[in-house]
Amino acid sequence: MSVTTLATGRIVKVAGPVVDVEFPPDALPEINFAIEVDISVQGVESTIICEVAQQLGDDKVRAVALAPTDGLVRGAEVRNTGAPISVPVGDQTLGHIFNVWGTALDDPELEFTGEWWPIHRDPPPFEDIEAQKKVFETGIKVIDLICPYLEGGKIGLFGGAGVGKTVLIQEMINRVATQHGGVSVFAGVGERTREGNDLFLEMKDSGVIDKAALVFGQM
Repeated sequence: MSVTTLATGRIVKVAGPVVDVEFPPDALPEINFAIEVDISVQGVESTIICEVAQQLGDDKVRAVALAPTDGLVRGAEVRNTGAPISVPVGDQTLGHIFNVWGTALDDPELEFTGEWWPIHRDPPPFEDIEAQKKVFETGIKVIDLICPYLEGGKIGLFGGAGVGKTVLIQEMINRVATQHGGVSVFAGVGERTREGNDLFLEMKDSGVIDKAALVFGQM
């Protein structure tokens, strides 16, 4: 079986998180493809993953770095991965926090060995989407009776600090997992990543994650 080697490029411009890269003619990575570049900062080696956002012409692409670009220099070699960024999916991810390129943040030594899907995918066919109105049962009486939630709908929790938003979310996740066999996913960027980390630690301390893992046979 032959192995295809993708062409490498070089950085020609760095402006904050925006990186311009030049590739050989007829070897430009496609938009939304991931490219990688190795850097060394104070003796610490790391790899920055960037996502191609634009093809500029003249054999150049413009990409957005998904990590700080401190230490990135012009002329550095860039590898084309030949595919979009992929993340692990399925039961292997339950009870874990991972970043946009699939590294487990709660357990850096963990390697997801199951299925991975690209973050850019075609939506399911319209005929496979069943449009229906069904109450999302939380098991919390005051919610299900006074303000029932709609499956597939959007929910907003408003309130200042310390009024119980996190406690409510934690209880809903607990009930969905232990009483309905469901799965809850918390996603966020920027300041929301801090809240996600706090939520994870609180659920770990209260045993919610352990109970949910038992339901799905993860422990």
